[in-house]
Amino acid sequence: MDNASKAEFPVSVSSLHFPSTEQLSVSQTLASLRRSALSVNNRLRSIDADAAFVREVAVHYALPLIANERCGSWYIPPEIKTGSAYFKSTDGHTGQWDFSFRRLNLQILSIAREHGGCIIVDSTRRGKLMPDALSKTIPIWSAVFNRALFPSETAYHSVELPPNYLAASEASQIEQRIDGFVHSLKSLKLNLDDLRQKLGKPIRIAWANQSYFHPTDLLKGEDYNLFVLCSASKRVYGAEISEGGYIQGAGDDSEGWAHGLTPPVFWAHKRTLLAQAEEDLPDVIEKLTQEYRKHGSGPQATLIAPTRNLYISQADPSLVDRGLYDLVVDCNGNAKTTIGNQKRLNLGCISSKQGGRDLRNHLDKVRTFVSSHLGSDSSQSLLFMCESGKDLSAGALLTILCLFYNDAGEFVGPRLEQTIGKQFIRQRLAWIVSSKHDVNPSRSTLQSVNAFLMQPPDY
Repeated sequence: MDNASKAEFPVSVSSLHFPSTEQLSVSQTLASLRRSALSVNNRLRSIDADAAFVREVAVHYALPLIANERCGSWYIPPEIKTGSAYFKSTDGHTGQWDFSFRRLNLQILSIAREHGGCIIVDSTRRGKLMPDALSKTIPIWSAVFNRALFPSETAYHSVELPPNYLAASEASQIEQRIDGFVHSLKSLKLNLDDLRQKLGKPIRIAWANQSYFHPTDLLKGEDYNLFVLCSASKRVYGAEISEGGYIQGAGDDSEGWAHGLTPPVFWAHKRTLLAQAEEDLPDVIEKLTQEYRKHGSGPQATLIAPTRNLYISQADPSLVDRGLYDLVVDCNGNAKTTIGNQKRLNLGCISSKQGGRDLRNHLDKVRTFVSSHLGSDSSQSLLFMCESGKDLSAGALLTILCLFYNDAGEFVGPRLEQTIGKQFIRQRLAWIVSSKHDVNPSRSTLQSVNAFLMQPPDY
């Protein structure tokens, strides 16, 4: 190197020049690296890897796979998914332990009886071994049903919690709440004899994660149904960038990263999706999801037992166009489009989280509509719809069940003198969630229903 070249070559850090427009702070650089580590491609590959572990658990215990929605479905190919459960981690949060009457999960009882148990699959994000839904919510639920359905089987009445996982004080506080939950479950007036027949035997719990399986001697037993609570993802202590692209709980909160991709579309087109460059994935996902919707069977309406004429569904024009139902209430539908159509009522509720509050302003119209039509012919079928089929439609339907239907599920006209309280509303809500297991009306929706039904009579 000649002297001229030496003079031009930087010899110290201070002599290096970085244009100001290209300078990045350390925090900006780390944020950029984190976004890269949390790419959609990395998420899908992580899901695929964790799904292989879930299949190992299924083989090990020889039990059917149940997805704890929504996260759990990402880890189970549809062809080996037996059903869905709806246990929320919030019901297991410290100090907030609860037994949810909006999420009874009665649908898994008969599955457990048929197979001697089941494996419930979920996951959680970085840092935790398992979600609270698996460590506390389901153990609480199991203890409540064991005590309510098998009162003499006291060996199964304690809350089974993960070994060496919770502090003794928290475990004790949870245990103290169980009898109160049992009393509340019985107050719903569900047919406990029927539920006992569906489940058959009490529940025992085991846990499976990528750190350990429960002891192999705890397999299907003659005296109990085994519920294996499987946390699909490997526990990650540090940042995702330290894991070579692996993301713990990659399927969690998919509405924030998936560009509309759903588990059925992912599993149907897994090879195609995993082969795409990151920048191409949004367009590929949009194309595949459009094709899936085009060829899918669409939403199906669910009959709410014990009634014989009330149905609930996600909003779908085909359900109405085929003329399958005599009357329709669409909570989110444009009210102007049904002017003059006496058989259909569109409420025009807003679609955001404020929709539950907005529903309160329309329930009087629902009452008048139902009273007019079913009052003259109670055999007519009535379909309630909303965008999700789980929230506003459930609130409107719940209102009608409370106002017009007796304990046998028969339309009997308005309840003119009988007081409607929260316990009665809770009983009718149990009809809905027992019939359509993914129904989950928001707190604001239920508050609107309670306020409407429990308002002072207008004389």
